[in-house]
Amino acid sequence: MAGPGTGFDANEPWRSDFRKDCARLIHCASFRRLVGKTQLFSAHESDFFRNRLTHSLEVAQIAKSIAMRLNAQESFIRGCGEINTDLVEVAALAHDLGHPPFGHNGELALDFCMRNFGGFEGNAQTLRILSRLEKKVTTDPLAYGVTDGGDDRRFGLDLCARTLAAVLKYDQVIPARRRKKPDDKVTKGYYRSEQGLVRRIKLAVTGRSAPGGKFKTIECQIMDIADDIAYSTYDLEDAFKAGFLTPIQLLAADIALLDQIAASIRTLASAVGKNTFRQFSGEHVRGVLLYVFGVLVEDEKLERAINENRAVDYNDIIKLALRSYTESARMAQVGYVRTQVTAKLVGAFIAGVKFSPNAQVPALSSVELQENTWLRVEVLKRFCYSSLIMSSRLRVAEQRGKEIVREVFDCLTRPGGHQLLPEDFRNWHEKLRTKAERMRVICDFIAGMTDRYAVEFHARLKSETPQTIFKPL
Repeated sequence: MAGPGTGFDANEPWRSDFRKDCARLIHCASFRRLVGKTQLFSAHESDFFRNRLTHSLEVAQIAKSIAMRLNAQESFIRGCGEINTDLVEVAALAHDLGHPPFGHNGELALDFCMRNFGGFEGNAQTLRILSRLEKKVTTDPLAYGVTDGGDDRRFGLDLCARTLAAVLKYDQVIPARRRKKPDDKVTKGYYRSEQGLVRRIKLAVTGRSAPGGKFKTIECQIMDIADDIAYSTYDLEDAFKAGFLTPIQLLAADIALLDQIAASIRTLASAVGKNTFRQFSGEHVRGVLLYVFGVLVEDEKLERAINENRAVDYNDIIKLALRSYTESARMAQVGYVRTQVTAKLVGAFIAGVKFSPNAQVPALSSVELQENTWLRVEVLKRFCYSSLIMSSRLRVAEQRGKEIVREVFDCLTRPGGHQLLPEDFRNWHEKLRTKAERMRVICDFIAGMTDRYAVEFHARLKSETPQTIFKPL
Protein backbone atom coordinates (compact mmCIF):
# COMPACT_ATOMS: atom_id res chain seq x y z
CA MET A 1 0.00 0.00 0.00
CA ALA A 2 1.41 3.35 -1.01
CA GLY A 3 1.19 6.45 1.16
CA PRO A 4 -1.79 8.77 1.54
CA GLY A 5 -1.49 9.75 -2.12
CA THR A 6 -1.50 13.52 -2.22
CA GLY A 7 1.47 14.20 -4.43
CA PHE A 8 3.19 13.40 -7.71
CA ASP A 9 5.76 10.76 -8.61
CA ALA A 10 9.17 12.34 -9.24
CA ASN A 11 9.57 10.06 -12.27
CA GLU A 12 6.17 11.06 -13.67
CA PRO A 13 5.52 14.66 -12.62
CA TRP A 14 2.74 15.04 -15.18
CA ARG A 15 0.24 12.86 -13.32
CA SER A 16 -0.84 12.59 -9.71
CA ASP A 17 -0.87 9.50 -7.51
CA PHE A 18 -4.64 9.24 -7.90
CA ARG A 19 -4.42 9.52 -11.69
CA LYS A 20 -1.91 6.65 -11.61
CA ASP A 21 -4.28 4.62 -9.43
CA CYS A 22 -7.06 5.22 -11.93
CA ALA A 23 -4.85 4.00 -14.77
CA ARG A 24 -3.91 0.85 -12.87
CA LEU A 25 -7.58 0.11 -12.23
CA ILE A 26 -8.69 0.60 -15.84
CA HIS A 27 -5.98 -1.75 -17.12
CA CYS A 28 -6.63 -4.56 -14.62
CA ALA A 29 -8.40 -7.83 -15.44
CA SER A 30 -11.11 -7.47 -12.77
CA PHE A 31 -12.26 -4.21 -14.34
CA ARG A 32 -12.47 -5.77 -17.80
CA ARG A 33 -14.47 -8.70 -16.46
CA LEU A 34 -17.24 -6.36 -15.32
CA VAL A 35 -18.41 -6.33 -18.95
CA GLY A 36 -19.56 -9.92 -18.44
CA LYS A 37 -21.45 -9.36 -15.18
CA THR A 38 -25.16 -8.57 -15.12
CA GLN A 39 -26.51 -5.24 -13.89
CA LEU A 40 -30.29 -5.71 -14.26
CA PHE A 41 -30.88 -7.69 -17.46
CA SER A 42 -28.44 -10.27 -18.78
CA ALA A 43 -26.15 -8.88 -21.48
CA HIS A 44 -26.96 -11.72 -23.90
CA GLU A 45 -30.58 -10.56 -24.06
CA SER A 46 -29.71 -7.32 -25.89
CA ASP A 47 -26.75 -5.10 -26.74
CA PHE A 48 -28.65 -2.15 -25.22
CA PHE A 49 -28.84 -3.19 -21.58
CA ARG A 50 -26.25 -2.03 -19.10
CA ASN A 51 -23.70 -4.38 -17.55
CA ARG A 52 -21.54 -3.81 -14.49
CA LEU A 53 -18.85 -2.13 -16.57
CA THR A 54 -21.10 0.41 -18.29
CA HIS A 55 -22.87 0.98 -14.97
CA SER A 56 -19.51 1.73 -13.32
CA LEU A 57 -18.66 4.22 -16.06
CA GLU A 58 -22.00 5.99 -15.52
CA VAL A 59 -21.47 6.07 -11.76
CA ALA A 60 -18.02 7.59 -12.32
CA GLN A 61 -19.48 10.33 -14.55
CA ILE A 62 -22.19 11.17 -12.00
CA ALA A 63 -19.69 11.13 -9.12
CA LYS A 64 -17.31 13.50 -10.91
CA SER A 65 -20.24 15.79 -11.74
CA ILE A 66 -21.20 15.91 -8.06
CA ALA A 67 -17.62 16.71 -7.05
CA MET A 68 -17.24 19.41 -9.74
CA ARG A 69 -20.54 21.01 -8.77
CA LEU A 70 -19.58 21.12 -5.08
CA ASN A 71 -16.14 22.50 -5.92
CA ALA A 72 -17.75 25.24 -8.01
CA GLN A 73 -20.56 26.17 -5.64
CA GLU A 74 -19.40 25.48 -2.09
CA SER A 75 -16.98 27.58 -0.10
CA PHE A 76 -13.92 25.52 0.77
CA ILE A 77 -12.04 28.35 2.48
CA ARG A 78 -12.97 26.70 5.79
CA GLY A 79 -9.88 24.51 5.62
CA CYS A 80 -11.23 21.49 3.72
CA GLY A 81 -9.86 22.11 0.24
CA GLU A 82 -11.39 21.03 -3.04
CA ILE A 83 -12.63 17.49 -3.64
CA ASN A 84 -10.18 15.58 -5.82
CA THR A 85 -12.12 14.50 -8.92
CA ASP A 86 -9.52 11.88 -9.91
CA LEU A 87 -9.96 10.18 -6.54
CA VAL A 88 -13.76 10.33 -6.84
CA GLU A 89 -13.52 8.81 -10.32
CA VAL A 90 -11.33 5.86 -9.31
CA ALA A 91 -13.60 5.08 -6.34
CA ALA A 92 -16.65 5.03 -8.61
CA LEU A 93 -14.96 2.94 -11.30
CA ALA A 94 -13.88 0.40 -8.66
CA HIS A 95 -17.05 0.20 -6.60
CA ASP A 96 -18.48 -2.95 -8.25
CA LEU A 97 -15.24 -4.92 -8.79
CA GLY A 98 -16.19 -7.40 -6.07
CA HIS A 99 -19.55 -8.38 -7.52
CA PRO A 100 -19.70 -12.12 -8.23
CA PRO A 101 -21.49 -13.66 -11.23
CA PHE A 102 -25.30 -13.40 -11.28
CA GLY A 103 -25.47 -10.25 -9.18
CA HIS A 104 -27.21 -10.23 -5.80
CA ASN A 105 -28.16 -13.92 -5.99
CA GLY A 106 -24.57 -14.93 -6.69
CA GLU A 107 -23.56 -12.88 -3.65
CA LEU A 108 -26.16 -14.63 -1.47
CA ALA A 109 -25.01 -18.03 -2.69
CA LEU A 110 -21.32 -17.38 -2.01
CA ASP A 111 -22.07 -15.84 1.38
CA PHE A 112 -24.01 -18.95 2.37
CA CYS A 113 -21.18 -21.21 1.18
CA MET A 114 -18.66 -19.15 3.19
CA ARG A 115 -20.84 -18.74 6.30
CA ASN A 116 -18.33 -20.61 8.50
CA PHE A 117 -15.24 -19.12 6.87
CA GLY A 118 -15.66 -15.34 7.04
CA GLY A 119 -18.61 -14.87 4.67
CA PHE A 120 -18.72 -13.14 1.32
CA GLU A 121 -19.79 -9.57 0.49
CA GLY A 122 -19.26 -7.56 -2.69
CA ASN A 123 -17.72 -4.46 -1.09
CA ALA A 124 -15.38 -6.56 1.06
CA GLN A 125 -14.34 -8.41 -2.08
CA THR A 126 -13.64 -5.12 -3.86
CA LEU A 127 -11.16 -4.11 -1.15
CA ARG A 128 -9.58 -7.57 -1.32
CA ILE A 129 -9.22 -7.41 -5.12
CA LEU A 130 -7.59 -3.98 -5.06
CA SER A 131 -5.26 -4.68 -2.16
CA ARG A 132 -4.40 -8.34 -2.73
CA LEU A 133 -5.83 -10.32 -5.65
CA GLU A 134 -5.00 -8.23 -8.72
CA LYS A 135 -1.69 -9.27 -10.25
CA LYS A 136 0.36 -6.07 -10.22
CA VAL A 137 2.73 -5.92 -7.25
CA THR A 138 4.20 -8.64 -5.00
CA THR A 139 7.42 -9.01 -3.07
CA ASP A 140 7.68 -12.69 -3.99
CA PRO A 141 6.68 -13.26 -7.63
CA LEU A 142 8.35 -16.66 -7.91
CA ALA A 143 6.09 -18.02 -5.16
CA TYR A 144 2.95 -16.67 -6.87
CA GLY A 145 2.65 -14.07 -4.15
CA VAL A 146 2.45 -16.56 -1.27
CA THR A 147 5.39 -17.94 0.73
CA ASP A 148 5.61 -21.54 1.87
CA GLY A 149 4.67 -20.37 5.33
CA GLY A 150 1.36 -18.99 4.13
CA ASP A 151 2.30 -15.33 4.57
CA ASP A 152 0.53 -13.49 1.76
CA ARG A 153 2.89 -11.06 0.00
CA ARG A 154 0.58 -9.85 -2.74
CA PHE A 155 -0.27 -6.13 -2.81
CA GLY A 156 -2.88 -6.09 -5.56
CA LEU A 157 -2.67 -2.87 -7.55
CA ASP A 158 -0.60 -1.21 -4.78
CA LEU A 159 -2.94 1.77 -4.57
CA CYS A 160 -2.71 4.80 -2.29
CA ALA A 161 -4.24 4.50 1.17
CA ARG A 162 -6.69 7.29 0.37
CA THR A 163 -7.82 5.42 -2.75
CA LEU A 164 -8.46 2.25 -0.77
CA ALA A 165 -10.30 4.33 1.83
CA ALA A 166 -12.59 5.61 -0.92
CA VAL A 167 -14.00 2.10 -1.52
CA LEU A 168 -14.39 1.25 2.19
CA LYS A 169 -18.16 1.66 2.45
CA TYR A 170 -18.82 -0.32 5.64
CA ASP A 171 -16.57 0.11 8.65
CA GLN A 172 -17.00 -3.23 10.39
CA VAL A 173 -15.47 -6.71 10.32
CA ILE A 174 -17.62 -9.52 8.92
CA PRO A 175 -17.91 -12.29 11.58
CA ALA A 176 -15.90 -15.44 10.96
CA ARG A 177 -18.93 -17.67 11.60
CA ARG A 178 -22.65 -17.08 11.35
CA ARG A 179 -25.81 -19.11 11.58
CA LYS A 180 -27.25 -18.39 8.20
CA LYS A 181 -30.08 -19.61 6.00
CA PRO A 182 -29.55 -19.64 2.21
CA ASP A 183 -31.55 -16.43 1.58
CA ASP A 184 -30.52 -14.46 4.69
CA LYS A 185 -29.05 -11.05 3.97
CA VAL A 186 -25.29 -10.69 3.64
CA THR A 187 -23.38 -8.90 6.39
CA LYS A 188 -21.81 -5.68 5.09
CA GLY A 189 -18.21 -4.93 6.00
CA TYR A 190 -14.69 -6.16 5.27
CA TYR A 191 -13.02 -9.52 5.82
CA ARG A 192 -10.87 -10.35 8.85
CA SER A 193 -7.95 -10.89 6.47
CA GLU A 194 -8.05 -7.15 5.67
CA GLN A 195 -8.41 -5.99 9.28
CA GLY A 196 -4.76 -4.92 9.58
CA LEU A 197 -4.95 -3.18 6.21
CA VAL A 198 -7.99 -1.17 7.31
CA ARG A 199 -6.13 -0.01 10.42
CA ARG A 200 -3.24 1.18 8.23
CA ILE A 201 -5.68 2.96 5.88
CA LYS A 202 -7.28 4.82 8.78
CA LEU A 203 -3.88 5.78 10.17
CA ALA A 204 -2.73 7.14 6.81
CA VAL A 205 -5.94 9.12 6.21
CA THR A 206 -6.71 10.46 9.70
CA GLY A 207 -3.48 10.02 11.67
CA ARG A 208 -5.19 7.48 13.96
CA SER A 209 -5.59 3.74 13.42
CA ALA A 210 -8.94 3.82 15.24
CA PRO A 211 -10.54 7.24 14.71
CA GLY A 212 -13.70 7.86 16.67
CA GLY A 213 -17.06 7.76 14.93
CA LYS A 214 -17.97 6.39 11.52
CA PHE A 215 -15.11 6.12 9.04
CA LYS A 216 -16.32 6.93 5.53
CA THR A 217 -14.39 9.39 3.40
CA ILE A 218 -16.07 12.12 1.40
CA GLU A 219 -15.05 10.42 -1.86
CA CYS A 220 -16.67 7.19 -0.73
CA GLN A 221 -19.85 9.04 0.20
CA ILE A 222 -19.98 10.72 -3.21
CA MET A 223 -19.45 7.36 -4.93
CA ASP A 224 -22.26 5.85 -2.83
CA ILE A 225 -24.69 8.64 -3.75
CA ALA A 226 -23.74 8.42 -7.43
CA ASP A 227 -24.36 4.66 -7.36
CA ASP A 228 -27.84 5.21 -5.91
CA ILE A 229 -28.63 7.86 -8.54
CA ALA A 230 -27.48 5.62 -11.38
CA TYR A 231 -29.35 2.63 -10.02
CA SER A 232 -32.60 4.55 -9.50
CA THR A 233 -32.65 6.09 -12.99
CA TYR A 234 -30.78 3.90 -15.48
CA ASP A 235 -32.33 0.66 -14.28
CA LEU A 236 -35.67 2.37 -14.86
CA GLU A 237 -34.59 3.23 -18.40
CA ASP A 238 -33.55 -0.37 -19.06
CA ALA A 239 -36.92 -1.53 -17.72
CA PHE A 240 -38.77 0.75 -20.15
CA LYS A 241 -36.63 -0.48 -23.03
CA ALA A 242 -37.28 -4.11 -22.05
CA GLY A 243 -41.02 -3.54 -21.76
CA PHE A 244 -41.00 -4.55 -18.07
CA LEU A 245 -42.45 -1.16 -17.06
CA THR A 246 -44.47 1.65 -18.62
CA PRO A 247 -45.07 5.16 -17.22
CA ILE A 248 -48.67 4.41 -16.34
CA GLN A 249 -47.59 1.54 -14.10
CA LEU A 250 -46.06 4.10 -11.75
CA LEU A 251 -49.60 5.39 -11.12
CA ALA A 252 -51.26 1.97 -11.13
CA ALA A 253 -48.92 0.33 -8.61
CA ASP A 254 -50.69 -1.86 -6.07
CA ILE A 255 -51.10 -0.30 -2.63
CA ALA A 256 -49.59 -3.41 -0.99
CA LEU A 257 -46.37 -2.81 -2.96
CA LEU A 258 -46.41 0.88 -2.02
CA ASP A 259 -46.93 0.04 1.67
CA GLN A 260 -43.99 -2.37 1.50
CA ILE A 261 -41.78 0.36 0.01
CA ALA A 262 -42.98 2.84 2.65
CA ALA A 263 -42.08 0.44 5.46
CA SER A 264 -38.55 0.00 4.11
CA ILE A 265 -38.21 3.81 3.78
CA ARG A 266 -39.29 4.27 7.42
CA THR A 267 -36.76 1.67 8.60
CA LEU A 268 -33.92 3.24 6.61
CA ALA A 269 -34.88 6.79 7.64
CA SER A 270 -34.84 5.78 11.31
CA ALA A 271 -31.41 4.18 10.91
CA VAL A 272 -29.91 7.34 9.37
CA GLY A 273 -31.64 9.78 11.74
CA LYS A 274 -34.27 11.18 9.35
CA ASN A 275 -37.10 11.44 11.89
CA THR A 276 -39.55 13.30 9.60
CA PHE A 277 -40.51 10.01 7.90
CA ARG A 278 -42.11 8.27 10.90
CA GLN A 279 -45.58 8.55 9.35
CA PHE A 280 -44.47 7.82 5.78
CA SER A 281 -47.12 5.69 4.05
CA GLY A 282 -47.89 3.98 0.78
CA GLU A 283 -49.84 7.02 -0.36
CA HIS A 284 -46.75 9.14 0.21
CA VAL A 285 -44.84 6.72 -2.02
CA ARG A 286 -47.54 7.21 -4.67
CA GLY A 287 -46.95 10.95 -4.43
CA VAL A 288 -43.22 10.49 -5.13
CA LEU A 289 -44.01 8.25 -8.10
CA LEU A 290 -46.41 10.95 -9.28
CA TYR A 291 -43.47 13.35 -9.46
CA VAL A 292 -41.49 10.84 -11.52
CA PHE A 293 -44.56 10.35 -13.69
CA GLY A 294 -44.64 14.09 -14.32
CA VAL A 295 -41.04 13.92 -15.51
CA LEU A 296 -41.86 10.95 -17.75
CA VAL A 297 -44.74 12.69 -19.48
CA GLU A 298 -42.91 16.03 -19.47
CA ASP A 299 -45.62 17.92 -17.60
CA GLU A 300 -44.01 20.89 -15.85
CA LYS A 301 -47.28 21.95 -14.21
CA LEU A 302 -47.51 18.64 -12.35
CA GLU A 303 -43.83 18.69 -11.36
CA ARG A 304 -44.08 22.24 -10.11
CA ALA A 305 -47.17 21.50 -8.01
CA ILE A 306 -45.49 18.53 -6.33
CA ASN A 307 -42.22 20.39 -5.74
CA GLU A 308 -44.18 23.20 -4.06
CA ASN A 309 -46.29 20.75 -2.02
CA ARG A 310 -49.50 22.01 -3.61
CA ALA A 311 -52.59 19.90 -4.20
CA VAL A 312 -52.79 18.22 -7.60
CA ASP A 313 -55.96 18.20 -9.71
CA TYR A 314 -56.68 14.52 -10.29
CA ASN A 315 -58.64 15.34 -13.44
CA ASP A 316 -55.36 16.58 -14.86
CA ILE A 317 -53.69 13.35 -13.74
CA ILE A 318 -56.33 11.26 -15.53
CA LYS A 319 -55.75 13.22 -18.72
CA LEU A 320 -52.00 12.75 -18.37
CA ALA A 321 -52.48 9.05 -17.68
CA LEU A 322 -54.46 8.62 -20.87
CA ARG A 323 -51.79 10.52 -22.76
CA SER A 324 -49.02 8.45 -21.23
CA TYR A 325 -50.86 5.24 -22.09
CA THR A 326 -50.75 6.13 -25.74
CA GLU A 327 -47.09 7.14 -25.41
CA SER A 328 -45.92 4.15 -23.35
CA ALA A 329 -44.73 2.30 -26.43
CA ARG A 330 -42.54 5.26 -27.28
CA MET A 331 -40.62 4.70 -24.03
CA ALA A 332 -39.51 1.33 -25.36
CA GLN A 333 -38.98 2.38 -28.96
CA VAL A 334 -37.79 5.99 -29.00
CA GLY A 335 -34.41 6.57 -27.40
CA TYR A 336 -34.81 10.35 -27.38
CA VAL A 337 -37.73 10.06 -24.96
CA ARG A 338 -35.92 7.74 -22.56
CA THR A 339 -32.65 9.71 -22.49
CA GLN A 340 -34.49 12.99 -21.88
CA VAL A 341 -36.18 11.43 -18.87
CA THR A 342 -33.02 9.97 -17.33
CA ALA A 343 -31.01 13.12 -18.02
CA LYS A 344 -33.60 15.25 -16.26
CA LEU A 345 -33.81 12.94 -13.23
CA VAL A 346 -30.02 12.60 -12.92
CA GLY A 347 -29.55 16.37 -13.21
CA ALA A 348 -32.16 17.02 -10.53
CA PHE A 349 -30.63 14.45 -8.19
CA ILE A 350 -27.08 15.81 -8.64
CA ALA A 351 -28.40 19.29 -7.82
CA GLY A 352 -29.82 17.88 -4.57
CA VAL A 353 -26.43 17.00 -3.03
CA LYS A 354 -25.30 19.09 -0.05
CA PHE A 355 -21.92 19.36 1.70
CA SER A 356 -20.99 19.59 5.39
CA PRO A 357 -17.34 20.33 6.25
CA ASN A 358 -15.21 18.58 8.84
CA ALA A 359 -12.41 21.07 9.46
CA GLN A 360 -10.55 18.73 11.87
CA VAL A 361 -10.43 15.79 9.43
CA PRO A 362 -11.33 17.14 5.96
CA ALA A 363 -11.28 13.65 4.46
CA LEU A 364 -14.27 12.78 6.67
CA SER A 365 -16.36 15.78 5.60
CA SER A 366 -19.84 14.63 4.65
CA VAL A 367 -22.10 14.86 1.64
CA GLU A 368 -25.71 13.77 1.49
CA LEU A 369 -28.86 14.27 -0.54
CA GLN A 370 -31.34 16.93 0.49
CA GLU A 371 -34.42 15.38 2.08
CA ASN A 372 -36.78 15.57 -0.91
CA THR A 373 -34.08 14.32 -3.29
CA TRP A 374 -33.11 11.50 -0.92
CA LEU A 375 -36.75 10.40 -0.74
CA ARG A 376 -37.17 10.35 -4.53
CA VAL A 377 -33.98 8.38 -5.07
CA GLU A 378 -34.85 5.84 -2.37
CA VAL A 379 -38.44 5.37 -3.57
CA LEU A 380 -37.28 4.84 -7.16
CA LYS A 381 -34.58 2.38 -6.03
CA ARG A 382 -37.06 0.34 -4.02
CA PHE A 383 -39.77 0.52 -6.64
CA CYS A 384 -37.34 -0.79 -9.28
CA TYR A 385 -36.14 -3.51 -6.92
CA SER A 386 -39.63 -4.70 -5.96
CA SER A 387 -41.22 -4.51 -9.39
CA LEU A 388 -38.23 -5.68 -11.46
CA ILE A 389 -35.57 -7.60 -9.56
CA MET A 390 -38.17 -9.44 -7.50
CA SER A 391 -40.34 -10.20 -10.56
CA SER A 392 -40.80 -13.88 -11.40
CA ARG A 393 -39.21 -13.52 -14.84
CA LEU A 394 -35.94 -12.24 -13.41
CA ARG A 395 -36.01 -14.46 -10.34
CA VAL A 396 -36.22 -17.64 -12.41
CA ALA A 397 -33.02 -16.69 -14.25
CA GLU A 398 -31.28 -15.60 -11.06
CA GLN A 399 -32.28 -18.75 -9.19
CA ARG A 400 -30.41 -20.74 -11.83
CA GLY A 401 -27.36 -18.55 -11.24
CA LYS A 402 -27.55 -19.17 -7.50
CA GLU A 403 -27.61 -22.93 -8.04
CA ILE A 404 -24.66 -22.76 -10.43
CA VAL A 405 -22.54 -20.89 -7.87
CA ARG A 406 -23.37 -23.36 -5.10
CA GLU A 407 -22.71 -26.44 -7.24
CA VAL A 408 -19.37 -25.13 -8.49
CA PHE A 409 -18.36 -24.26 -4.92
CA ASP A 410 -19.33 -27.75 -3.72
CA CYS A 411 -17.27 -29.42 -6.47
CA LEU A 412 -14.17 -27.34 -5.77
CA THR A 413 -14.29 -27.82 -1.99
CA ARG A 414 -14.62 -31.60 -2.01
CA PRO A 415 -11.46 -33.61 -1.21
CA GLY A 416 -9.16 -33.09 -4.17
CA GLY A 417 -11.52 -30.56 -5.72
CA HIS A 418 -8.88 -27.84 -5.69
CA GLN A 419 -7.10 -29.74 -8.46
CA LEU A 420 -9.82 -28.45 -10.80
CA LEU A 421 -8.64 -24.87 -10.21
CA PRO A 422 -6.43 -22.99 -12.71
CA GLU A 423 -2.73 -23.30 -11.92
CA ASP A 424 -2.21 -20.03 -10.07
CA PHE A 425 -5.21 -20.57 -7.76
CA ARG A 426 -4.17 -24.20 -7.21
CA ASN A 427 -0.68 -23.10 -6.17
CA TRP A 428 -2.09 -20.59 -3.67
CA HIS A 429 -4.47 -23.21 -2.31
CA GLU A 430 -1.72 -25.78 -1.74
CA LYS A 431 0.56 -23.33 0.09
CA LEU A 432 -2.04 -22.26 2.67
CA ARG A 433 -2.27 -23.90 6.07
CA THR A 434 -5.83 -23.34 7.35
CA LYS A 435 -9.10 -24.52 5.90
CA ALA A 436 -10.54 -21.00 6.07
CA GLU A 437 -7.69 -19.62 3.93
CA ARG A 438 -8.11 -22.41 1.38
CA MET A 439 -11.87 -21.85 1.21
CA ARG A 440 -11.23 -18.15 0.63
CA VAL A 441 -9.05 -18.95 -2.40
CA ILE A 442 -11.87 -21.00 -3.93
CA CYS A 443 -14.32 -18.20 -3.12
CA ASP A 444 -11.99 -15.67 -4.81
CA PHE A 445 -11.89 -17.82 -7.96
CA ILE A 446 -15.68 -18.12 -8.21
CA ALA A 447 -16.30 -14.46 -7.35
CA GLY A 448 -14.05 -13.39 -10.21
CA MET A 449 -16.06 -15.32 -12.81
CA THR A 450 -18.23 -13.58 -15.37
CA ASP A 451 -21.77 -14.90 -15.78
CA ARG A 452 -20.87 -16.69 -19.01
CA TYR A 453 -17.69 -18.22 -17.61
CA ALA A 454 -19.59 -19.52 -14.57
CA VAL A 455 -22.18 -21.18 -16.82
CA GLU A 456 -19.42 -22.69 -18.98
CA PHE A 457 -17.34 -23.89 -16.00
CA HIS A 458 -20.45 -25.47 -14.48
CA ALA A 459 -21.24 -27.15 -17.80
CA ARG A 460 -17.74 -28.62 -17.98
CA LEU A 461 -18.29 -30.14 -14.55
CA LYS A 462 -21.91 -31.25 -14.91
CA SER A 463 -23.17 -31.13 -18.49
CA GLU A 464 -23.67 -34.07 -20.84
CA THR A 465 -22.12 -31.92 -23.59
CA PRO A 466 -18.94 -30.53 -22.00
CA GLN A 467 -16.48 -28.19 -23.66
CA THR A 468 -13.32 -29.48 -25.30
CA ILE A 469 -10.42 -30.25 -22.95
CA PHE A 470 -8.19 -28.09 -25.13
CA LYS A 471 -9.93 -24.88 -24.09
CA PRO A 472 -8.01 -23.52 -21.06
CA LEU A 473 -9.73 -22.77 -17.74
